[in-house]
Amino acid sequence: QLQLVESGGGLVQAGGSLRLSCAVSKRTAINYAMGWFRQAPGKEREFVALIKWSGGDTYYADSVKGRFTISRDNAKNTVYLQMNSLKAEDTAVYYCAAGRQITIGTIHDTTKYAYWGQGTQVTVSS
Repeated sequence: QLQLVESGGGLVQAGGSLRLSCAVSKRTAINYAMGWFRQAPGKEREFVALIKWSGGDTYYADSVKGRFTISRDNAKNTVYLQMNSLKAEDTAVYYCAAGRQITIGTIHDTTKYAYWGQGTQVTVSS
């Protein structure tokens, strides 16, 4: 059983930056892939970025590529999402998620992630 706790959300002006953190409860998360998703009001939850804890391979949604960076700190059992050049359309609740058998073909599939955090609100004002 993993517990994921997000932090770092807030209100920022367009063009600004935020860094989200996802603290993971167990070191056994090394066997997991860690994803960030977001959900805006009235929309479905969508994939943002993923990092494989072992090996560090990363994947990004086209909408955030070049602006967002996902990373991990093994010593702190924490995954980060650095968000730069934020836009109003990035406004959403951001969720951290963990899954064990995530492939390139399933990174967008929310049902493949067994564990989810509670979410953190990101609001970008234009």
